[in-house]
Amino acid sequence: MIRKLKCKKHNYILKCKIMAPKGKYIYDWPRPMVTVDAVIFAFFKGEAKVLLIKRGNEPFKGKWALPGGFVGIDEELEAAAERELAEETGLVNVALEQLHTFGRCGRDPRGRQITIAFMGIAGEGLDKIKAGDDAADVRWFNIEILPEDIAFDHNEIIRLGIKRL
Repeated sequence: MIRKLKCKKHNYILKCKIMAPKGKYIYDWPRPMVTVDAVIFAFFKGEAKVLLIKRGNEPFKGKWALPGGFVGIDEELEAAAERELAEETGLVNVALEQLHTFGRCGRDPRGRQITIAFMGIAGEGLDKIKAGDDAADVRWFNIEILPEDIAFDHNEIIRLGIKRL
């Protein structure tokens, strides 16, 4: 990044290159945050269920949401979705596929956020789910009887996942 600095003493403008410390980046414009969400379905006695976590942190603390979170700087998208799913629910070895990208402005009160939603069908370990990381609870919900006040725009993501299912 080139900055112009004016020397008041000698009345000239100096152009200098400003370098960020190693591992840090400086931009003159705001950038969106990137997250992943996992829409995980399972079948219990012929009923389709979707896995939701109860948020343990703000925003939307205490509300139900899809498992998900921020993508690490050196992390592949699918790996981030697998990691978040395991950390928040204990569920592993679910084959995931990209469902859709959601990026409507205002979808997250923390700022401009784009999420890549992944979808999967769990076949094993369904009874071994356990809330972890920043999830206060985890539960399977019948896709016909979802909680009323789901966090973020996760209702929209779930509806698209149900349609794809």
